[in-house]
Amino acid sequence: MFRRRRPLMRAAVVGGGAYVAGRSMGRAAEQRNQAEDDQNQAIGDLQQQQQAPPANYQQAPPEAPATSPMVDQLNQLAALHQQGVLTDDEFTAAKAKLFST
Repeated sequence: MFRRRRPLMRAAVVGGGAYVAGRSMGRAAEQRNQAEDDQNQAIGDLQQQQQAPPANYQQAPPEAPATSPMVDQLNQLAALHQQGVLTDDEFTAAKAKLFST
């Protein structure tokens, strides 16, 4: 009679421990997922705020066009550099060439 109950008790204890451990791991995973979702939401909110202009934003009037072709070329070079088309060295060399002519 005692022999039969012991394996059942042992199985109940082991199974109960595994259940508690699994439940604890599930809660931890759920908390990590919730924290990640909260972080993603915060990042999305920040990106949306950066894209939208502030409520009191007034667009500046368009600037007068530059009359000098040298200024135009320099602006084009700067735009290409900002877009990543020109490396820092290429941009510097093109600027030097523009100023030397």
